[in-house]
Order: sequence, then C-alpha cells, then structure tokens
Amino acid sequence: MPEGFLTQEEIDALLGKKDQTDTPSTGKTKGQPEVEEETPPNLELILDFPLKISVRLGEVKKTMQEIRQLSPGKVVELNRLINDPVDILVGEKLIARGEVVIIDENFGIKITHIIDPLERIKKLR
Repeated sequence: MPEGFLTQEEIDALLGKKDQTDTPSTGKTKGQPEVEEETPPNLELILDFPLKISVRLGEVKKTMQEIRQLSPGKVVELNRLINDPVDILVGEKLIARGEVVIIDENFGIKITHIIDPLERIKKLR
C-alpha cells in the first residue's frame, strides 16, 4: 500500500465498523447478514456538520485575455450538452450526478447517480 493511504481496516475503524469474525456477543460470523445497528458514536459527531453542496454545469478554459474581454451579455459556451448530467459536489469532491429540473420558478437537481464511496477513494490515489 503506498505511503499515506489508509488501509481497508483503517477505513473500517474510522467508520466504526467492527471485524465480523470477532462478535461473541451476537455470535455472528463473517458472511451472516448484519442486523441494522445504531449509527456509530464517532459518526454521530459529524452528522449535523453543515456542508456546502454545489452543482457544476460545465467548464471551459479561457486565456487571461479572453477573460478580460468578458462583459454583461456575453455568452460563455461550456463543455457539456444541454442533456448531459451535471456534477454534484461537496467541497471540490464529486459525490453524485443529476439533471437540472425546474420547481415552480426555482432550479433544482434530480439526482440520477450517486458515486460509489470506493470509487471516490480510488480517485484520490
């Protein structure tokens, strides 16, 4: 494992998961279905922490000269088509994808895909 990366055991410990082979109180062993348990206490500490969610419609690279020429009324073409999914981010981390919807007179996002946590971890490597 490359230096600086967490092992699966460390990730499990941070998430409050226990090794299922050592559960004498329940008699469970690996492979048996788990009964829904309470949220681990260490996770309870962060569940009320506010996070900023943002939606990225697309991106474009411009030179400094092109940016200096921007003015009200100019249109900036993005790298996505109208029907392409938008990225849903927490901080700068992609957590999901969705499509833009209109609710009354407000924009909203209908979530169409949640990024798998293991997939997110792989992207950090």
